[in-house]
Amino acid sequence: MATNVHLTPELETFARERVKEGSYNSVSEVVRSGLRLLKDQEDRKHAFDAMIAETLRETDEKGPRALEDVLAKAGDVIDAAER
Repeated sequence: MATNVHLTPELETFARERVKEGSYNSVSEVVRSGLRLLKDQEDRKHAFDAMIAETLRETDEKGPRALEDVLAKAGDVIDAAER
């Protein structure tokens, strides 16, 4: 699919420098890489927003929790994500 993208002079220079230094084969690859990073960032934001909404729902249903319990659960989630 062909799509034209107009970059600011600063972004075009940045993209062309990435190609010149050999990090990418073309400006199109630079743009695709940037879009993948943007998608990843937005996916993480949506997941975080969903987690906050779930936490608020649980708090409404079960009431507040002790800080120690929250920190312990956060530690478990971080450990699981690192595996």
